[in-house]
Amino acid sequence: MFDLVDTGAADLIGPALAGLPEERRREIAAELTTWFKERDRSTWWSQGKGTALAVLVVGCLPTAAQAATILARRSIVLDGSRAAGLVRAAATERGVTWLGDLAHRLAARFNQSSWIEHWRFVATVLRDEGAPPPTDDRSVQLWVSGLQFPDNRHDGRRRRPLLAARLREDPFLPVMLPRLFEVDGLGSQLGFDIVLRSWEDRERHGLLNALTTLAAEGVIDRTVLIDGCLGRLLRGDKTSALRSFVILLDQLQPTTAEVTARTTDYLRLLTDAPAPVATMAQKALRELPDLALESILDASREVLFRPDKTLVKAQLTWLDRLARKPYRERAAEIAEVIAVAAEHPAVELRDRASALAARHGVDPAAAGPGPAVAEPRGDDLPAPTPAAPAPAPITDVDELAEEVAALLGTRSQGVPMDRVLDGLVRLTATDAPRVHAALAPVIERRHWSWGNEHGYDPLCLCGVVVDVFRTAGADQQPRRRSRWESLLAAVRRTDRAPKTPELVATDPRVPAVHRLLRARLAEIGMHLNEPGHGGLLAAPTSTNGQLDPLALLERLTARGDRAAWHWDLTQALLRLPTGPDDAVADKAAALGTPAGDRLAAWLRSGGLPQPVMRATSAPVKEKSRHAYLREYYQKLGERILVEVRPPNGYDDRYGLVTADPTPTLSSMDDVGWEKLWPSLLPGHRGVVAANALPMVASGADVDQRDATAVLPLLAESTGPGGVAVDLAVAYGLGARHAADRVATLDALLALAGAGQFDPVGTGGQVGALVVQDRVKLSRAVEPLRDAALAGAPLTVWRLLAAALPALLASVKPARGLPDLLTLAAETATTTGVRIEVPGLAEVAARGGSSRLVTESRRLHLALTTA
Repeated sequence: MFDLVDTGAADLIGPALAGLPEERRREIAAELTTWFKERDRSTWWSQGKGTALAVLVVGCLPTAAQAATILARRSIVLDGSRAAGLVRAAATERGVTWLGDLAHRLAARFNQSSWIEHWRFVATVLRDEGAPPPTDDRSVQLWVSGLQFPDNRHDGRRRRPLLAARLREDPFLPVMLPRLFEVDGLGSQLGFDIVLRSWEDRERHGLLNALTTLAAEGVIDRTVLIDGCLGRLLRGDKTSALRSFVILLDQLQPTTAEVTARTTDYLRLLTDAPAPVATMAQKALRELPDLALESILDASREVLFRPDKTLVKAQLTWLDRLARKPYRERAAEIAEVIAVAAEHPAVELRDRASALAARHGVDPAAAGPGPAVAEPRGDDLPAPTPAAPAPAPITDVDELAEEVAALLGTRSQGVPMDRVLDGLVRLTATDAPRVHAALAPVIERRHWSWGNEHGYDPLCLCGVVVDVFRTAGADQQPRRRSRWESLLAAVRRTDRAPKTPELVATDPRVPAVHRLLRARLAEIGMHLNEPGHGGLLAAPTSTNGQLDPLALLERLTARGDRAAWHWDLTQALLRLPTGPDDAVADKAAALGTPAGDRLAAWLRSGGLPQPVMRATSAPVKEKSRHAYLREYYQKLGERILVEVRPPNGYDDRYGLVTADPTPTLSSMDDVGWEKLWPSLLPGHRGVVAANALPMVASGADVDQRDATAVLPLLAESTGPGGVAVDLAVAYGLGARHAADRVATLDALLALAGAGQFDPVGTGGQVGALVVQDRVKLSRAVEPLRDAALAGAPLTVWRLLAAALPALLASVKPARGLPDLLTLAAETATTTGVRIEVPGLAEVAARGGSSRLVTESRRLHLALTTA
């Protein structure tokens, strides 16, 4: 019987059980429970095996509770409706009456990883049993997924009936329908399209269309849909999740009577809901002939303070129309409400509100106190705080296990990884077997989130990191040692020829700083478990990755005559402050060891020098595995990156200050290894920025996520940033995703507060990138406005003044340029600093009243008025 399960022969299990007495079935059940426990951890129960197991479980186990204990496991996959049919046949033959109970027990254990086939099994069983469906959130989500992806495998015609027809016959519809409006986030799933004959031939918003059709037929109560949509919109959700309910309301086209009966709800949506929902409510309310003016005015007082410019503009137009025709006798009262918008942050709305209020006889200046006029000032940013000391070393095996679990579970990067590696070396040197026993279960539970090396990401070190942890406490078998030796051989040449770096470039997309990290990991794997090591020499003493020279000297002194690991000491030297330090150098030379001599020579020479950098164009050649990105790549053609060269006469032994712009896009979309780089070269902000520039740029020109997470870390580093940081911030301001623009804003404020930000250089890069169509200007306005409000108006004004000449000279004005000019006028007025903007006077002198000309005149007036 169990062999039939192993082979997935579900069709044969029912006949094999037919006619068996209940006593024999219970004997099989006992054997089945033991057999399953032995197999479960090592077996993935595919559809065939899972279905066969389900038939055997229902045919032998005595209760629904015991059957659910087995079939609810995540490792068991059921073949949906086919499995339900086979299970029902076995249950009928045996006389089982608890299939409905079993289905509800399985549904109670659904989670986000539950597959749609699990739902099809449960739903088919319940429909056959005439039982009600489960209505928990996950079951409702899976029901909707079943509507989107019907099971047609066993339909000989292989044609999908219309969704409206399927819903009309679905006994679950009356119970599930109200829940569509109650499950948080479900709206994002409701707006799916239905593929007809091909992906190009599809029906938009198939489920919403079907619900509208059934409402028109009277199958569904129209009131349920309208009240459900409004209730969901009033409760709120993510904007993307609310969109489906707005579409459904639009398709239902509520009548005047239906909207009038729900006026209070529509007014609440107008004042409080997200902009798309508020716009829908605004349109519905404007069509009502008998809406009380007091209700409109009360709502307008709140709407006119909203940041949504389109919504506010439409509200002003509505109020203007009311003051001109139906309520002309109350025009002054309406104008007083219009004057509220004279204090709106958007200058064009302030101007419009002032003009409309004056047209209807109200002076906005007299309607109430206007916005306070700030005194001329510069930036008002807090002084930067010094980098915090690094956390104490890990000296306990249990703490090490917790930190490894956190690292593998969250993919956190930066100095914490150094702390984990230091603790690993420290503890395996004294108690390797205990470390192995503590880490083995952690790796088994967590390593799936890292997996093996990701071939599409040339920077991926997931497999190497996990292998280092696996090496802890394990025997250094020849095979494992050979792996570490081959990794070291791939990054280092012992017979280095002149002008050839030790860190050999095996892939042009992998910077030398990242090859250094790979070499360190391989070196740790090679020497792990050797006794007598008191931790890594390169463990930072500050959270930004820097290492105190005296701390390194103490570590070398404690090491005595034992040889230092080559790459560990190399990394330690690179973390020292730049510049000569003869006092510590003399103490290092007095140690009389090769490591001491190497430290002394490094300190006397001043360490790794700052490079020479220049911006240059680089072609984009990489072919992405994502089809949607390949289209971006073809359009992009070239990208502005940075070339790095060492000072004349410097032998760049490791290639760290020699780098050509990578000709690739290289999407680092899994772990974000580049976030480690600032802590590897904490005194060379510009070098790290130049290496990270391809992925930072990808946030702006190919809309990658998490592209700028490295920028706040760069702000904590030291050393000149140069053109590399200018370009990185310019790209970051134009990033597609809000989180990336926020990270860029944080970096800009931190650099400006430390006096290490070049607004003129960054502004020039913003202008050039926008004109070359590599950055969308409209994205940059918001973070720059936030920077001005956060205390950096002068920095923002200087940046804008440097960006505007190229933008104003462009033949086709960039989208968002009027908003940028508005911000420039505001910051110029606030700071009282006059900066000449070439080309501004010419644009301001043009005829017409376009926003571009109007805002240019405003800025020109601010710069020419005493």
